[in-house]
Amino acid sequence: MIYLDDHIWDFDLQQALAKVSPQRREYALRYRLERDQRLSVAAYRLLQRALLAEYGIEVAPQFHYDENGKPQLAGYHDVHFSLSHCREAVACVVSAQPVGIDIETIDHYSEEVAARVMSEDEMREILTSPHPAEAFTRLWTMKESLYKLTGSDNNGDICLMLDKMPPVSFETIVRPYGVCTVCRYKAVIS
Repeated sequence: MIYLDDHIWDFDLQQALAKVSPQRREYALRYRLERDQRLSVAAYRLLQRALLAEYGIEVAPQFHYDENGKPQLAGYHDVHFSLSHCREAVACVVSAQPVGIDIETIDHYSEEVAARVMSEDEMREILTSPHPAEAFTRLWTMKESLYKLTGSDNNGDICLMLDKMPPVSFETIVRPYGVCTVCRYKAVIS
């Protein structure tokens, strides 16, 4: 299930920091700006809520990282998750299978930048869209969620990523604050 939260200013940061794991507290406090600290804590709290709702896990999750740097839940190898945040919101997904999520703010986009990171077909889709910035953001979140799912960026060629991807499915949600996309394998990969 996908969890979204755009209420990053609606909690007491110091109280919230006291309720997250020491590992996450240290991670959040590495950020200089309060907004970034809040986003880090809010994403973790969202994960806690998802784990409780879907798996009955009440303990504060600890992370370990695989060889690609992808976070995993220590002690729960059969539970997969992915976290993301943009300037105004956080996103989380938990699943029994590998999963990736990305959320991005819809900004004005640069056609020059888009041309460097999008394929010709993707550029055509953006340029013919009635909302080019939203189309760009949707495609970008697809690429990022795929990267988070697979842990691979096609040797740095993000432009080709969607054209040469494994059999995956995407679920995209558009909100006023941004676009969120979840990527999953279509078939179970062992």
